[in-house]
Amino acid sequence: MNRRDRLLATLRGEPVDRPAVNFYEVGGFAVDPGDPDPFNVYNDPSWRPLLQLAEEKTDLLRMRGVPCKGGLEDPCREFWTHEARTEGLSRFHRSTLRIGGRTMTSATRVDAGVSTTWTLEHLLKTPADVEAYLQLPDPPVGEPDVGPILDVEKELGDRGLVLLDTGDPLCEAAGLFSMEDYTTLAMTEPELFHRLLERSAARLHPWTEKAAAALPGRLWRIVGSEYASEPYLPPHLYAEYEVRYTRPMAQAIRRHGGFVRLHSHGRLRNILPHMAAIGIDATDPVEPPPQGDMDLIDVRREYGREWVLFGNIEASDIEMLPADQFEQKVARALREGTAGPGRGFVLAPSASPYGRTITPRTLANYETMIRLAENFGG
Repeated sequence: MNRRDRLLATLRGEPVDRPAVNFYEVGGFAVDPGDPDPFNVYNDPSWRPLLQLAEEKTDLLRMRGVPCKGGLEDPCREFWTHEARTEGLSRFHRSTLRIGGRTMTSATRVDAGVSTTWTLEHLLKTPADVEAYLQLPDPPVGEPDVGPILDVEKELGDRGLVLLDTGDPLCEAAGLFSMEDYTTLAMTEPELFHRLLERSAARLHPWTEKAAAALPGRLWRIVGSEYASEPYLPPHLYAEYEVRYTRPMAQAIRRHGGFVRLHSHGRLRNILPHMAAIGIDATDPVEPPPQGDMDLIDVRREYGREWVLFGNIEASDIEMLPADQFEQKVARALREGTAGPGRGFVLAPSASPYGRTITPRTLANYETMIRLAENFGG
């Protein structure tokens, strides 16, 4: 069974020769280890064996957003200004929005030694900021450009699948605030927050319908669920802010034969029924306690017949645990992820390293995931 067939069989709930194993962003993100840019952590020689391991041994899921065809004029462009500068080993970006008599700014920093973006200032801070932001013209929906996705699929061949990647309305809306300001607004100004979600949904819902129709039968990852999970919001607001606005996206994807994988870190116990109400086919990363609040075996018992479970190896364990302890974690995940009747399981981490150096311990632990998955049940 080749890697592409193994993943498709897993998604369909069909028998497989062994559990699939995937390294998430490693082998998923588009990276170039040959790019000499000092802000490209992947050009460090220590990354190359891990990237090669992912390419040669894992069931690859290339994470790509569906691009939009060019030629569209952005009606919001006139309200924004952007500044960028580099200071030493850091790059800074500041965006300024002027609308409704208000000036709002956001700022980010990227450091050369870390593949992540730090948010120094969030755009929206008060209800008045939200009211002004909502005066922006509606962004165009556009038309999906399937060519780049088909090119990635051709490059992959039988080594894996494309994982179409999108945020949901909650992901877009909540990301405009600090967590403190977001949770305060979501709990105290529900009508205003719904208006913000509706603005995102007005573009994302028809866009997802178009993209799913143009690329039928693909696996999608939808991001945003954890913004409404505990301890940030109570479960009844998960239904209000996540289910209501993400279900139409899931329905569009499944209507065109696709598969929906909902990404949600942290606690799951009290939102599992709401996740089911969205209508999904898979979830990740099913984090074990203490990061989450359920063991993998318990999620498998409750929803494993309906969902493929991706997980549940913590990225911190890959980097920190000695070999014998890490092997026990992987062995347990494989046992629990395949215990009893169920649709399918993919051994995968909750995230991936983002530093410049991959240590020998980290590489060895990734190799353990491959070895145990390949030999599982043999």
